[in-house]
Amino acid sequence: MTDSAPRQHARTPWRAVLGGSIGNLVEWFDWFVYASFATYFASAFFPKGNETAQLLNTAGIFAVGFFMRPVGGWLLGRFADRRGRKAALTLTVTLMSASALLIAIAPTYDQVGYFGAAVLLVARLLQGLSVGGEYAASATYLTEASQPGRRGFVSSFQYVSMTAGQLIGLGLQIVLQRTMSEDALHSWGWRIPFIVGAVAAAVVFWLRRNLLETEAYAEEDGHSSEHRGTIAELLRHRKEAALVIALTMGGTVAYYTYTTYLTKYLSNTAGLSKSDASMVSFCALFLFMLLQPVAGALSDRIGRRPLLISFGIGSMLGTVPLMTALSHTDTFAGALLLSLTALVIITGYTSINAVVKAELFPTHVRALGVALPYALANALFGGTAEYVALWFKKSGMESGFYWYVSACAAVSLIVYLTMRETRDTLLTRGGAADRAASGKPQTTSV
Repeated sequence: MTDSAPRQHARTPWRAVLGGSIGNLVEWFDWFVYASFATYFASAFFPKGNETAQLLNTAGIFAVGFFMRPVGGWLLGRFADRRGRKAALTLTVTLMSASALLIAIAPTYDQVGYFGAAVLLVARLLQGLSVGGEYAASATYLTEASQPGRRGFVSSFQYVSMTAGQLIGLGLQIVLQRTMSEDALHSWGWRIPFIVGAVAAAVVFWLRRNLLETEAYAEEDGHSSEHRGTIAELLRHRKEAALVIALTMGGTVAYYTYTTYLTKYLSNTAGLSKSDASMVSFCALFLFMLLQPVAGALSDRIGRRPLLISFGIGSMLGTVPLMTALSHTDTFAGALLLSLTALVIITGYTSINAVVKAELFPTHVRALGVALPYALANALFGGTAEYVALWFKKSGMESGFYWYVSACAAVSLIVYLTMRETRDTLLTRGGAADRAASGKPQTTSV
């Protein structure tokens, strides 16, 4: 074990950070452009006549992707625990590229009837599988590939890349809308972002093929077990799995509220123009992205729980006044300030949630332990956040949604207050030996 330190150091260069996290950029770019360009390609896959019906059909196919995420979390989480983190990262990006390419070349309704919609459905199934596995594969890889005192900082780049994907997608949408006519966008221009996504995924595939396997998994790989990555083994860690669901609940609802739903809220409720609402979201998300490594590094110094608790308290007590104030704001500056305040609070969750989940499980079930409970919580709470918000608005009691977000944060806060600190969890046997020799406290998760 004497060479464990230099080996670990060699496995945490920026290339590893880039390779481990950049897949999230492509995933969220693809996720964003499907939702935002649906108004342009809906008519290409369904009969003409009823625009609302076209959008509903397209939205239904979009929703299928969300429901596939738990399936992807299970299958690809198991794959990552049995075949390795690098293999899982390579597989998820292959699925990404295939799904984007299928949408880019899908034939229209006028050409082949409903077969084009079937191609679109297959693409979304692949994308849902990919997203379900990508989060856990990258969270596990980034956590295991980084040095113990830098895990929070390194893993924070997962949300840096996720946010960057949304920003690039939004930026491309703005460029295409300003350089192409409506007719051109409806005819063929909507295919451009999916071609970009397919090419980007191919580049990520090349980057990931050159990654090294993590030391924690390499150690575990020498102790083969038929129980690695199985549901039966995960059930032996049911407490940790339940923790993942509970600590994700408040964070994912708040995240989708202030990212995905924010633009619609500022436009439909606050009354800002669509262009101003989009620009508020763009600026707020950009600053939010820059905050992630700062908060991740802070967690390496003071621990994970203080940041999670600050998010829980801030979101529980701050959501109602922030959302109420946002509903009455009528200026760009006011909307930006309030939106950024909300995102600063959420940073206490987003910057470290991946590393906390990875630190809860032993190596042989870590990827599945992160993937499946997270995907279930995300589908139940994050994926439905916008629907719940619109339901409250349609029912004439929009403020009820603010209290719903606060209640979800309160549940997660209870978990943050009672869970153990995970910062000092040791992921490798070499690390455990070093820590034991130094006499420092440790929590072993090998």
